[in-house]
Amino acid sequence: MAQLKLDEVHAHAVDYQHFLLDSPSPYHAAEVVAQRLVDAGFTRVDEKGAWDASPGGHVMVRGGAVAAWFVPETVADDAGFRIVGAHTDSPAFSVKPSVQSTTPDGWGQIDVEVYGGMMWNSWLDRELTLAGRLVLNSGEVVLARTGPIARIPQLAIHLDRDVNPSGLKLDPQKHLHPVWTVDNPFGNVLEYVARTAGLDNASQVAAFDLILTPSQGPGFFGDKGQFIAASRQDNLSSVHPGLVALERLAAEGTPAGGDVTVFMCFDHEEVGSESRTGAAGPILETVLRRTAKALGRDEDGFERMLAASSCVSADAAHSVHPNYAGHHDPDNRPMMGRGPIIKINSKQRYATDGEGIALWNRACVAAGVASQSFVGNNAMPCGTTIGPITATRLGILTVDVGIGLLSMHSAREMSHVDDLLALSQALAAYWRGA
Repeated sequence: MAQLKLDEVHAHAVDYQHFLLDSPSPYHAAEVVAQRLVDAGFTRVDEKGAWDASPGGHVMVRGGAVAAWFVPETVADDAGFRIVGAHTDSPAFSVKPSVQSTTPDGWGQIDVEVYGGMMWNSWLDRELTLAGRLVLNSGEVVLARTGPIARIPQLAIHLDRDVNPSGLKLDPQKHLHPVWTVDNPFGNVLEYVARTAGLDNASQVAAFDLILTPSQGPGFFGDKGQFIAASRQDNLSSVHPGLVALERLAAEGTPAGGDVTVFMCFDHEEVGSESRTGAAGPILETVLRRTAKALGRDEDGFERMLAASSCVSADAAHSVHPNYAGHHDPDNRPMMGRGPIIKINSKQRYATDGEGIALWNRACVAAGVASQSFVGNNAMPCGTTIGPITATRLGILTVDVGIGLLSMHSAREMSHVDDLLALSQALAAYWRGA
């Protein structure tokens, strides 16, 4: 039987699904990005060593963040940086140092803390996977992930008759406490995780950064299979299109724009970005400054490069919701499946301005994709992104964009396959110098 050949849209979506499966935590996502770029010809850089700004691609991982930069054969005096920024983290449950506890009735539970602004109710009655990193006594860092191991069971309606008319009320300390075993006094979660990571036992583990995340894999649905349901799409729906765009450019050779191409995926955006791997920290500036210095630029030369630079902050956006259309601005109504969305807010919750809009629209025209705009309903404050932080830290022209999602910050978010490919094509056009 002849194999069905996928069109470009669905081939991209299938690759996206594999990327989601391989990226259950920020640490996994950063490593996947780095490894794929190494496979595409990039050189992995250890930031403790000498910096590499030779022509070609380079990539560096710091925890759950990953930075990649592509240097053209010739960097002109008036060259700048063309930056795409995204983030690898998503709402999840962080495992506490106590790791586990046991109820008087014998339930074994994993002790967790809520990470990010999740919609709590969507995480009930879902099988959860433990994933993240283990720091060994030797200092080595090992990535770990289990299969489905835990669940937060909801109270039966027979024991809460008012749940539907009155609404579900959850206490994050009492009610968001996952179950993983019963009547197992010798059960040890960390031992279980260590062994799944290939270690002999948990005594080798000095510390850990672990999360619980939904174990159910992504899936297509809709009359044409045009929708994807999956966790962590905010913001892997930007990381993957950026990765694919950079792989495409690497295959083509030096981007036509002549600037230094930069892909910066931060961690900790969902909790404010204030960390050594977050956008409020120095990691992006470090990458840019060390690259400029390796190119022979002095401090004034570095500042000139910044003045010639721009940044596309790529983070998930809101599509008009069919059941809550009144929550959107009546005159700005971006729809899933109709192209990437420019995110605009006059209070600078998004960094977009007129210059940024023009920059992004040029990229979309060059890529042959449609562009939409999101402006929030005046009665409902919007969220924010790495965009304003990057613009404030570095003074770089920044525009906020993303693909439209439904159920954002749910345990299972919804996207459209057309938007994912369109965003990748537009990012590639921006990096080419459109």
